[in-house]
Amino acid sequence: MKKLIIPIVIGLTVVACKEEPKKESIAVAYPETKKVDTIDTYFGTEIKDPYRWLEDDMSDETADWVQRENKTTYGYLDNIPYRDALKERLSTLWNYEKVGAPFKEGDYTYFYKNDGLQNQYVVYRYKTGEDPSTAEVFLDPNTFTDDGTISLGNLSFSEDGKTSAYSISEGGSDWRKVLVMNVEDREIVEDTLIDIKFSGLSWKGNEGFYYSSYDKPKGSELSAKTDQHKLYYHKLGTSQKEDELIFGGTEAEKHRYVGGSVSEDNRYLTISASTSTSGNKLFLKDLSKPDSKLVTIMDNTDSDTYLLDNDGSKLYLVTNLNAPNKKIVTVDASNPTSENWKDFIPETKNVLSPSKGGGYFFTKYMVDAVSKVSQYDYEGNKIREIELPGVGSAGGFGAKKNEKELYYSFTNYVTPGSIYKFDIEEGTSELYRKPEIDFNPENYESKQVFYTSKDGTKIPMIITHKRGIELNGKNPTILYGYGGFNISLTPSFSITNAVWMEQGGIYAVPNLRGGGEYGKEWHKAGTKMKKQNVFDDFIAAAEYLIENKYTTKDYLAIRGGSNGGLLVGATMTQRPDLMKVALPAVGVLDMLRYHTFTAGAGWAYDYGTAEDSKEMFEYLKGYSPLHNVKDGVEYPATMITTGDHDDRVVPAHSFKFAAELQEHQSGSNPVLIRIETDAGHGAGTPVSKTIDQYADIFGFTLYNMGYEVLPEKVNEKIKE
Repeated sequence: MKKLIIPIVIGLTVVACKEEPKKESIAVAYPETKKVDTIDTYFGTEIKDPYRWLEDDMSDETADWVQRENKTTYGYLDNIPYRDALKERLSTLWNYEKVGAPFKEGDYTYFYKNDGLQNQYVVYRYKTGEDPSTAEVFLDPNTFTDDGTISLGNLSFSEDGKTSAYSISEGGSDWRKVLVMNVEDREIVEDTLIDIKFSGLSWKGNEGFYYSSYDKPKGSELSAKTDQHKLYYHKLGTSQKEDELIFGGTEAEKHRYVGGSVSEDNRYLTISASTSTSGNKLFLKDLSKPDSKLVTIMDNTDSDTYLLDNDGSKLYLVTNLNAPNKKIVTVDASNPTSENWKDFIPETKNVLSPSKGGGYFFTKYMVDAVSKVSQYDYEGNKIREIELPGVGSAGGFGAKKNEKELYYSFTNYVTPGSIYKFDIEEGTSELYRKPEIDFNPENYESKQVFYTSKDGTKIPMIITHKRGIELNGKNPTILYGYGGFNISLTPSFSITNAVWMEQGGIYAVPNLRGGGEYGKEWHKAGTKMKKQNVFDDFIAAAEYLIENKYTTKDYLAIRGGSNGGLLVGATMTQRPDLMKVALPAVGVLDMLRYHTFTAGAGWAYDYGTAEDSKEMFEYLKGYSPLHNVKDGVEYPATMITTGDHDDRVVPAHSFKFAAELQEHQSGSNPVLIRIETDAGHGAGTPVSKTIDQYADIFGFTLYNMGYEVLPEKVNEKIKE
């Protein structure tokens, strides 16, 4: 046990203590988890799966195991002395008014607002042109249930703004219900549509809307495989059973993800069809002609392409076909296949993410994960580069064609998200709304560094912490990563991270391969047989932080969710010596069976599957966290988090990984699993549950780094 000089907390004020109290370890007696002889054979290799029974989320045995594990976990957490103080601080900091950008529909202007600690955001409205202070509640999801576990999903309006359709999620599930409401009197006007999943709501004029779903699976709706997505059209005034099947539903050709979107002028319906999370076919239907047929724009899934806008029959498409960083092309709807495309805004060395509003296009580029935005007219002329408030992430820049102004958001790791109003013709911005929050960005600094991964690749990382921090290797540090599915981690403010940094904590985010920060090639460099690059990038980030004395292994925690949970699981099993704490959240942890649950087969573009080939099987087995837990290894203190209603990455991944770790863990580091009830993959989680969860995560992390009390001041933390 290292010698500690522990600060003493009086309320939330820290004073130094000359004594060296001994930190008593919290004893953990893990629940007994039975093992059942279950064996699969892959290319002649037998793989044991003794905890397969935990995949049955409908069984009483699994429910009993969940209850016993949670009892153990909360019994441990209840003994952390400053857990309540963290919860109190999170609640205090969270309790400020949060207001979204306004948007116009029909006669009204709408906006989302949360007074502070409301579990769900409330939708308000006021008559356009009137004083916003007259706003009234339009839709309050907090009234759907007492505990806030029913959340609002999509909210979409008819062309005239007189009817709305909105989706709700119960207990965090990806399965949705859709309700249709008369906007004026807020009365529900139809029976509720049910069993809808991974769907937008796109109106065709005032007549009805398009939505997507799967056939309800047999067995468990939370874990059974779903791989036949379909697009439907719901006409107002009819029952759901009469809804027209527009696309999908043929056994000859299955698509796991299908979506339909109507152009702003209501002339075209575009249909995107994918077999995985990357690449899509694209089809076009002319809605101005009642009997028009689907026209093919893209007949394969070798690229990602979608319709940005149209001007009559002239289509503006965004694509990464032969342009890994994306470009905008034009083509006439009468003959829209790729050989007829003309470059409109060509590809650059930076990744493009465009939007439209007020008769202009706005090109947002990522330059080393930081936003740069320019404005173009519909002839392709660059009007201006937009001056942003600082270095960080800008979002929004969308509005209807007839609008004269639009709104955009700006944030970074030390700047709470603010909203700016932009005059589209003049190109000027003015601050529209800045949050009043008990956090002073001037006390913190955020800088980008570049480090070298195992194979020599340069990786960017943003490191954020209090100003004046001493680089002595003893700073509690969270290294957060994702590295997959072409998703980019760009700078944004987080209340939870603010509380972490208030305690002297460092928050570091590397932009790993597998993400989208540098385009399609960067993504592909972290997929399938190159997935190890992602883990190597993450390990190299940890080594950089240690070598540069930001932290040491005794004060380093690694964290990630979903695909990032896989990242944490693989890193902690490959390099258990590198960190003190591991925090895998809703992780993909069984790489041999992930594709057999819900829509998991759609992730094969990134991962490959164990059935693809002997080589792919062996590669997956080589890093699959579940299959690389070994006897006699001291793994870091680990708290796995998941939700019992997670039907995207089913909780069985986390259940089985926890059981393996608890069985094989050597040494005294605890292995816990925290299973949130009535919660899913993350979206729509009530604020109250989120606060509780982060108090537990930070408490567990700091306690296992050796802290008896909160290290509230940078220079008054634990020292040897």
